[in-house]
Amino acid sequence: MNIQKMMKQAQQMQEKMQRAQEELGEKEVEVTAGGGKITVKANGAGDVLSIKISKDVVDPNDVEMLEDLILTGVQKAIEEGRAIMQAEMGKITGGMGLPPGLGF
Repeated sequence: MNIQKMMKQAQQMQEKMQRAQEELGEKEVEVTAGGGKITVKANGAGDVLSIKISKDVVDPNDVEMLEDLILTGVQKAIEEGRAIMQAEMGKITGGMGLPPGLGF
């Protein structure tokens, strides 16, 4: 086993992962909740970029429903962003499992 070769491969993988993480910040997902009443945009890094709320869903007498719709939309956007991230990282690592704490 050539340790130098392994170290070089590990460094190359690390560089690829860093580039991929930067690119993930540029990829966006858009999800809706409440039949399109809430729209949430997030990036592949899991950051929420924007939330749009339809005026007809804003009811001062039912704030709880609006809160639930927003929460659902944010959760879906983050989930889709993470799925993109996992797919991209899987391409780099070749599907090899990473030790706990090193997963993305």
